[in-house]
Amino acid sequence: MKTMKKWGLSFLSLVLVIGVLVACGSGETKTSSGTEGDSEKTYNFKLAHITPPTHMWHKGAEKFKEELEKRSEGRMKLEIYPSSQLGTEADMVEQIAAGSVDFGLITAAYMSSREPSFAAWFTPYAFEDLNAANDARDSEVAKKILDTIDKQGLVGLDYLFAGQRVMLFKDKEVKGPSDMEGLKLRVTPSPPMQDFYQFSGASTEGLPLPEVYSAVQTGVIDGMDMDLDAAITNKYHEVVKYGAVTNHMVWPAVAMMNKKTFEGMSEEDQKIIRESMAAAADFAATTRAGQEEEFRQTLKDEGMTIYELDADVFSEQMNKFDEKYGPTDPLIQEFIDTFRK
Repeated sequence: MKTMKKWGLSFLSLVLVIGVLVACGSGETKTSSGTEGDSEKTYNFKLAHITPPTHMWHKGAEKFKEELEKRSEGRMKLEIYPSSQLGTEADMVEQIAAGSVDFGLITAAYMSSREPSFAAWFTPYAFEDLNAANDARDSEVAKKILDTIDKQGLVGLDYLFAGQRVMLFKDKEVKGPSDMEGLKLRVTPSPPMQDFYQFSGASTEGLPLPEVYSAVQTGVIDGMDMDLDAAITNKYHEVVKYGAVTNHMVWPAVAMMNKKTFEGMSEEDQKIIRESMAAAADFAATTRAGQEEEFRQTLKDEGMTIYELDADVFSEQMNKFDEKYGPTDPLIQEFIDTFRK
């Protein structure tokens, strides 16, 4: 009888073990992401960009950090490296592609040197205002342009906008292209941006941003293409007298991530990344659009003459841009056809 009891207890234990194994194999212990352990995985990310902490892109990066931590319930942390701490934009893109940095906010101007279709964003007067440009992020052509960097080991996540481009002049109130003849202006070394000014009769210099203040001060250049944010944060109001609020181009950063890291994440975590960046992009554009009048008044209070120039003044330059750049790339042509009003 003792032997029978021992055998019965052993059999019962075996049944219980099998039952537990079957239950585990049925998916009852899987996490909500569908892959065991993914919802517990933690990340310590790095993000790099070129602007100072006072600039809207940095504030957008801080918003991205906040959204990541909130949506991941603290599993995703982010270190931000502003002010070109990790090198030039070329350096940063290489670091992101290699995986030593996870995210970057890289100017579309620089990215157009690696992928020409990003030049589409510099179509003059494509958007009525910054809110319209922000809405364009969700267009099919904008998404197609983002996807072009996939072959570079990068994932294009979104676009973050700072202010639109304006024109600052040292000591001449420019009212149109005829007043720009012979002026030497600092313009970001991006062909579509430089061409717009050269179409207007000016010559362009691609000076590094840290050299611009002294270059205007000493008369090496007569002015610059800039946004109101940078005019304030870099104190250009100390060395220029006139600001023409043309809003002739938008100024997007391309938000990107290392492709291998992104594709190695669960779908749930990929969604957190994309939604957090989208929230940051909306925050940046909405906040900056609401600061337009404040920034204009700040520069006036600093002694600058601030005035507006209508798009009609540059209609010839717009046509020249479209004729030159549209045929160079199907995505640029699609962008022009979509947004040119």
